[in-house]
Amino acid sequence: MMSMAKGKRVVVFLDYDGTLSPIVDDPDCAFMSDSMRSAVDKVAQHFPTCIISGRRRDKVYKFVKLTNVYYVGSHGMDIMAPVKSLDHGINTSLHEQAIDEKGNKAVLFQPAEEFLPIIEEVYSELERKTKEINGVMVENNKFCISVHFRRVDEVDWRSLEDQVINTIKEYPSLCITRGRKVIEIRPSIKWDKGRALEYLLEILGFASDQTLPLYIGDDRTDEDAFKVLQRRGQGYSIIVSSIPKDTKASYSLRDPSEVMSFLLLLSKWKKHSDSSRK
Repeated sequence: MMSMAKGKRVVVFLDYDGTLSPIVDDPDCAFMSDSMRSAVDKVAQHFPTCIISGRRRDKVYKFVKLTNVYYVGSHGMDIMAPVKSLDHGINTSLHEQAIDEKGNKAVLFQPAEEFLPIIEEVYSELERKTKEINGVMVENNKFCISVHFRRVDEVDWRSLEDQVINTIKEYPSLCITRGRKVIEIRPSIKWDKGRALEYLLEILGFASDQTLPLYIGDDRTDEDAFKVLQRRGQGYSIIVSSIPKDTKASYSLRDPSEVMSFLLLLSKWKKHSDSSRK
């Protein structure tokens, strides 16, 4: 992998939960370690680095607390990028001016913005309908909703799923996907982490064949990004899993600790590569 990176512009894409932080029973406690934060920081000092999460973009930033990475929330439906991206021929009709985590001018791209009122309505309805099920957590991720049942007794799983399905039947513009003990509700638009990956490569000026994207993720939603890299025949996709999985990823790491080791190795390789050219 390192030999293929020589002469290329490496761009790093990372999922958050299960990749940079462990999967925990309480999603609000999915904190990354200081050592992982340091590893991500070191990588971001050498390569453009983006965290693409299903969570709210601002929530991921509060977990990570680094200003030298790009943040994408809601499975790619909430993207903040530098103003310079406007120079790359992208359709800017859905762009809004914003201020990034550094206080710099930025552009905000939210292809599902029109769904915000519906998402808010469904979120309130699901909170009300599931409040009698012990252990359930309904999380508003701005452009999507996560119904976590990791702490729910298994005998209640079917009842919870039925509640979610029956609720969403009333909203044909929304769809349901499933992750690791979580049910996701999101807008039925042709947008996912794979499309967000392509958008970011284009808007950041890294769409050429001289770019080597690396994408690391652990969940089903990351498969969309893996498929994009496979179709492009460009870059490396890495799944994080301790067990064999049916995946489009080319490589695997077992857990966040191995992800951290890989990131440290990547930054060390870049530092050595740069010093050897001096």
